[in-house]
Amino acid sequence: MTLTVDGIDALKQLVGSELGTSEWIDVTQDRIDGFADATGDHQWIHVDVEKAKAGPFGAPIAHGYLTLSLFIPLFTGLLDVRGVTTKVNYGLDKVRFPSPVTSGSRLRLVARLAEVQDVPGGVQIAVDGTIEIEGATKPACVLRSLSRFYA
Repeated sequence: MTLTVDGIDALKQLVGSELGTSEWIDVTQDRIDGFADATGDHQWIHVDVEKAKAGPFGAPIAHGYLTLSLFIPLFTGLLDVRGVTTKVNYGLDKVRFPSPVTSGSRLRLVARLAEVQDVPGGVQIAVDGTIEIEGATKPACVLRSLSRFYA
């Protein structure tokens, strides 16, 4: 369920709040192969299904950066800030990949608004995110994402 906020002042009131849990997203072999094609990273652990079955994880695994890139569609479903004209990714403060994501897994995001800081023309937000793997004890990715919202 998307949390809708009316303007930057209302967003500032949410600092420290959980933004919610996203819907699940499927990490299919087609998605992994497409990411490999887009990045030129065709390492066998990602794209050679038969060889990966005999590898350390028993199946192909998603690229860490593929998992990280899924933050955007997962986060978009959690927060909608009205009254801003532009939203841009500003960067990342910290990223870790505690557990591999095997082909066929499902992921979701749990997010918390950690900070909102004024910047010229808008605000910079810091979101602490945990990308969970369905049925796993360890998350796929833990991160702090920085975005800027301009009024």
